[in-house]
Amino acid sequence: MQSAPAVRLIEVPAPARAARLRWRHWSLVGSFAVLVLLPAALAAWYLWTRAADQYASTVGFTVRTEEASPAFAFLGGLGDLSGASSSDTDILYKYIQSQELVRQIDSQLGLRHRFAGAPDDPIFALSPAGGIEALTRYWSRMVRVDYDPTAGLIEVEARAFTPGDAQMIAQAIFAASNRMINRLSDIARADTTRHAQQDLDDATARLREAREAVTAFRNRTQVVDPGIDIQGQMGLLTSLQAQQAETLIEFDLLRGSTRAGDPRIAQAERKIAVINARIEEERRKIGAAADGQDSAGGYADLVGTYERLSVDREFSETAYLAARASFDTAVAEARRQSRYLAAYMSPTLPETPLYPRRVSILLILVALSVGIWSILALVAYSLRDRR
Repeated sequence: MQSAPAVRLIEVPAPARAARLRWRHWSLVGSFAVLVLLPAALAAWYLWTRAADQYASTVGFTVRTEEASPAFAFLGGLGDLSGASSSDTDILYKYIQSQELVRQIDSQLGLRHRFAGAPDDPIFALSPAGGIEALTRYWSRMVRVDYDPTAGLIEVEARAFTPGDAQMIAQAIFAASNRMINRLSDIARADTTRHAQQDLDDATARLREAREAVTAFRNRTQVVDPGIDIQGQMGLLTSLQAQQAETLIEFDLLRGSTRAGDPRIAQAERKIAVINARIEEERRKIGAAADGQDSAGGYADLVGTYERLSVDREFSETAYLAARASFDTAVAEARRQSRYLAAYMSPTLPETPLYPRRVSILLILVALSVGIWSILALVAYSLRDRR
């Protein structure tokens, strides 16, 4: 007969006691309420009860450079205007955010009064006591500029507390940008034509001096054109030389056919002497004396001086024509390449307030509060575990 198996007794642990909230638990809950729930409640109360509605007006534009086909492209190499619109839009992008534009629009529209139009909203409204620096900082909050450098497009969003104010600010920004582009265009035209105008002025002055020198020469010598005058003198000299040859022939014939003492021989000798004296006089006038040496003050000197003055005048006339053509070309280039501001989106008149974005602001604030609270809680528990 088998005996009954032995019974093993198992000790059962006592049931766990109910958990109790300790001080660290209450401090964690309290800190969550203070750091997260309370700021969220205050922010929600302010956003939905005190924060003023803001309306946004949008305007979009770009800088265009219109170029006509040149009618004198064969001249070439005379320079072009800087027609790249990207550099102009870069300037406008900075100009819209500048203190100069803020001051200009403030003098036109009274930005301080319009941006301080919500006295019950000290956070989102402008304090009227600030200077131009404070106004410029607030301007960067209320005016957003989006710029696409690839396409050269600028889109501006202007906010205000009334729809009309937002549209007026957007219109003022567009008008000021248009004036800036006109000013840049005027500067480009002036740069294009300035050097050509200087060259034209210099060429005109040289031509005037050359013509005045020719006129003074004619007044001093009483000779309009020494070349034409010397042709007449040379014709007279040739005629005298022909008469001289005929007279010499007649003289030789008389001397061979008549006896000595014939009065015709003496008459022929006097005629030959007169012709020789006249030939010598005419040679002195044209600068060639009987001995073949130049005579000072003769026609040779007049012709040399006149030719030098004529060459200077012709060179000055050629330089003037070239400078005038370059100037006309530069002016035509400046006229046919015109910049202008093209708006692809006119300033809009808003109907619904888009700002402040209450839900987004509240969610961001809650997220930041939760993050700060979590970091502080982790730091506190880490210090507690180190003890």
